[in-house]
Amino acid sequence: MGPGDDAKVLAASELFDKPAREDATARFLREPTHHLLIAYEGDLPVGFVSGTEISHPDQPTTMFLNELGVDEGYQRRGIGRALTTALIDVGLERGCHSVYVLTEHDNEAAIATYNRDGVAREDGFVMFTWSLDLSRLEPA
Repeated sequence: MGPGDDAKVLAASELFDKPAREDATARFLREPTHHLLIAYEGDLPVGFVSGTEISHPDQPTTMFLNELGVDEGYQRRGIGRALTTALIDVGLERGCHSVYVLTEHDNEAAIATYNRDGVAREDGFVMFTWSLDLSRLEPA
């Protein structure tokens, strides 16, 4: 998906954790380092994967797999693996040196999808999240 595909993303909204927002969708699709791939069964969106290229001055560019989702009725058909492979291919085309993803230790479906030849599993990470109060930025 890219700029102008907003309607397709919004139509696939049921695949996401929350309904897709028009403003967030437009912003995501405008960024050339953001990638969203949607799998279809006919005209029906049945899965998606999103990724973001991450660059840093002292490291090669990597692709972070943000999220993978497949409609429950279409799971266990290889759609998640095909989407993951397609995102890896995008990473290769874009010159990324690696692709990485984080998942919960008990997410068996995700682990089964990602755990394959050529993948290095790294355990022991701790994640921290800062919730930002954007209201502080609004003029008084």
